[in-house]
Amino acid sequence: METNNTAQELAAPTTVITAEALLEHWQGHRRVSRKVIEAFPEDQFYTFSIGGMRTYAQLTMEMIGLAAPGIRGIAFGDWTFSEPVLDHSTPAPATKAEVLNLWDLVTDYINTLWPQIPAQRFNEVEAAFGMYENTIYNTILYLIDNEIHHRAQGYVYLRALGVEPPFFWDRA
Repeated sequence: METNNTAQELAAPTTVITAEALLEHWQGHRRVSRKVIEAFPEDQFYTFSIGGMRTYAQLTMEMIGLAAPGIRGIAFGDWTFSEPVLDHSTPAPATKAEVLNLWDLVTDYINTLWPQIPAQRFNEVEAAFGMYENTIYNTILYLIDNEIHHRAQGYVYLRALGVEPPFFWDRA
């Protein structure tokens, strides 16, 4: 099969996904993850685990503790979050309602900082959290993948507890 592409057409950059579409993809996953938190019985959220895995409260705090400083690092290169202090080791608040409020705070924070990310920043290489060198784009994908991984653990927990988890594809 013959193609008649010019050199200019071959060299033209191709956008596979826009920054806005990537944000919506991430926030869609965050909406599903929020539904998983909501589905947990309050007492089991803090105590239930299988096979020595962490509780879903602990897993949720890891997701929160990566996303908050993660979006700050993605936007500005500062991989910390201090009001409230959030990182991978932050303990869960006392109630599931407080955890959901914190989840919503981070969701709003992501939405606030996202438009401040310059387009060229997505291709810059940086050591996220001072340890994981990658492009900013791949760091975002890591944050999404990490959340999906822990949300899947939540699905297993919910099913073991006899609770029907939310549909994974319903990102509304």
